[in-house]
Amino acid sequence: MRPNRTKQLLRSGQPAFGTFMALGSTLGAEQLAHAGFDWLVIDQEHGAIDAPLMQGLLQAISTTETVPLVRVPSVEADWIGRALDAGAYGVIVPAVNTRAEAEAAVRATRYPPQGERGIGGSRTRLYGGGDYVQHANEEILLIAEIEHRDGVANAEAILSTPGIDAYFIGPGDLCASLGLPHTWDPDFPEYWSALERVRSAGKATGVPGGIHTSATGVSKMLGLGYQFIALGFDISFLAQGAAGVLDAARAKR
Repeated sequence: MRPNRTKQLLRSGQPAFGTFMALGSTLGAEQLAHAGFDWLVIDQEHGAIDAPLMQGLLQAISTTETVPLVRVPSVEADWIGRALDAGAYGVIVPAVNTRAEAEAAVRATRYPPQGERGIGGSRTRLYGGGDYVQHANEEILLIAEIEHRDGVANAEAILSTPGIDAYFIGPGDLCASLGLPHTWDPDFPEYWSALERVRSAGKATGVPGGIHTSATGVSKMLGLGYQFIALGFDISFLAQGAAGVLDAARAKR
């Protein structure tokens, strides 16, 4: 089976950089993959991306060594199974707030006897290799997203669940659940306290962490030990690039 390079990086204590995609452009996905990101996440939670489009995006990413991941809309097994069968090499499950939800995610991503995932899907073989079923439980990456105060309170129970490979902080939703304003790089005592509680749970359980941050925040987050680093979004890259070119042109008038 094709090895999961992002999972290897996390296990070795190295950073892995990527971004989230919600535009649904297969050419855009291919272009971002060729930019050299370690991983790309197809965002089915917030993007208008159905199953056929998701498969096309996965195929576009697969023209490179970039690891294709999907953020599914929920912990429901049908969403997770469909993403994995289409060729995703891992899933991010949003709003994991309890150990029971973490356990459900593990069951949905692992074949028996470790889980309850059904065997099927042609792309598992085409992308992963002929021995995919025998090794998928070792290579598939399961990331629990902690983005609510309840998830923070239950962080150690969530991260001590066998089969959770990493966690990911959703800064915007976490701030909202704490009654804080939404900003790109939050800087509130309550926010940092919540992050520290989850980070401590990650250290205690040996589970690496990830977070969404701006380019200016990368050094700080790496210094805090975060490994799975999300930089921007496909739509933000488009907007920033277009605005930069337009501003530069108008400045020459």
